[in-house]
Amino acid sequence: MYKVSMVSLGCPKNQVDAEMMLYSLKAAGFQIGVEEAQADAIIINTCGFIEQAKAEAIENILEASRYKTEGSCKALIVTGCLAERYRDDVTEEIPEVDVCVGLGSNNNIAEIVKTAIEGNCKNTYGSKEDLNLNAPRVLGGLPFTAYLKIADGCDNCCTYCAIPQIRGRMRSRTIEECVGEAKLLAQSGVKELIVVAQDTTAYGIDIYGTSKLPELLNELCKIEGLKWIRTLYTYPERITDELLETIANQEKIVKYLDMPIQHVNDKILKRMNRKGDYQSLSALVDKIRDKVDGITLRTTLITGFPGETDEQFCELHNFVKEKCFERLGCFTYSAEEGTIAAEYDNQIDEQLKQDRMELIMQTQLDIAARKTQEKINTVQTVLVEGWDDYIKCYFGRCESDAPEIDGKVFFIPTRQLTLGDFVKVQINDTLEYDLLGEMTE
Repeated sequence: MYKVSMVSLGCPKNQVDAEMMLYSLKAAGFQIGVEEAQADAIIINTCGFIEQAKAEAIENILEASRYKTEGSCKALIVTGCLAERYRDDVTEEIPEVDVCVGLGSNNNIAEIVKTAIEGNCKNTYGSKEDLNLNAPRVLGGLPFTAYLKIADGCDNCCTYCAIPQIRGRMRSRTIEECVGEAKLLAQSGVKELIVVAQDTTAYGIDIYGTSKLPELLNELCKIEGLKWIRTLYTYPERITDELLETIANQEKIVKYLDMPIQHVNDKILKRMNRKGDYQSLSALVDKIRDKVDGITLRTTLITGFPGETDEQFCELHNFVKEKCFERLGCFTYSAEEGTIAAEYDNQIDEQLKQDRMELIMQTQLDIAARKTQEKINTVQTVLVEGWDDYIKCYFGRCESDAPEIDGKVFFIPTRQLTLGDFVKVQINDTLEYDLLGEMTE
């Protein structure tokens, strides 16, 4: 029995692909989940979205390559977006890599790994449209939280983004397929379901002619065993009253919305091939808060987009100060080859991009501190995720925190708990983005 180790990088959508490959490997008789030093094959499932992600992927590939001499590794295999985007360049530029596997060949990963271990190393790609979105999975994280990928690819064609080139056109799964997988996840013990796609609000347009996200969410709420349903990657121009009413009225849907806006200046947004401006986005934020009581809003921004003037950046900075998002991430613009924006004039100096990003994040840190302070003396429902042996307390997340990207709640228990429990926690203090408290019975 061959042993396989996998490292999956990047976004939750990429994690779902990794979990599907792990299932294929396990079903074929491979031993999965072993340490890299003991593995016959090591798979690095990469992200290739921006320069920072590519650098992380290469670092992980080179780190894993040492087990070809220090461990048992006979085949180092690269999958994911970097493999799909750069193809044969990966093995040419990084000779430590034995096989590069494109997205369209994920379904054949077991055979690819077997032949690579046995010395037959050949890059393989296939058509990304052949990626099976309904394949079974082996969950790679905590067993009570899972991502549900409802579509792959993207039709938005933002000028800075390489995802349509890497992932192809948007391909939605049917409502029946999504609900069927969600039921299986719930039966396996999943309590928190996180709905993801490149653009979840575009779900269904390609097969139904209109967005079906509200209808899908309503169907998911009927599934026994699910306690929390969370939606990420909702685009502002497609956030409808129907969607907001669904979030507001369905008890299982957490009052949390991830809405990447990227910028607020109308000229920058137009150059990004995105819609909206300061006034329309401000009105949307106000409407969301009016229709969904107590909602936590997360957004992501880009600083240093080509041609961004001081005045346009100040407009973005003022928006952050005015709208006070509970959660916010900010990235410097990355000029990705093959994208329209990479050819724009007036590319911004790297240091200026960084300075602008740091100013946004310092402002957000102050906002987040105020927002978390407001939760002192409140009682929050917390999903228990682990035990911190150093400070002798449990930790988990409340409704306002998505895994990996948001904060945690650290709390003193009144009894021994099981991971995956939902408990009530009285919040007594804060620590930047995290909450501190004591469990209440």
